Amino acid sequence: MAQYEEISIDQGTDVAITMDCFDETGAKKDLTNYTVYAKLKKNYNSEDYTDFTTIINNPTTDGGITLSLTSTQTDTLKTGRHVYDVELHFIDSDGNTIVERILEGRVQVMPSVTK
Repeated sequence: MAQYEEISIDQGTDVAITMDCFDETGAKKDLTNYTVYAKLKKNYNSEDYTDFTTIINNPTTDGGITLSLTSTQTDTLKTGRHVYDVELHFIDSDGNTIVERILEGRVQVMPSVTK
């Protein structure tokens, strides 16, 4: 089951969120051969979404991930509550894609006065 985290974002600013992934033993997860995906929506039923830029940090064996949004992206977000999630995708030796949701929650987008 994914971890739950609430995040605040200031509208019109660059955002970078870093996180560390751990395996079931508590050790840093080796993210070699993984891909990370993350999306933000106004609500779960919204067809419109914003993709986070996602990076698995080096070295990939340290389990670090960075999610980011540009100021242009956050400027177009409506203020208020949104939802998001983060998934890891791994292709096994048989060519099957294994998907693991590692993080989910709400994002509060705070309005900007200076534009």
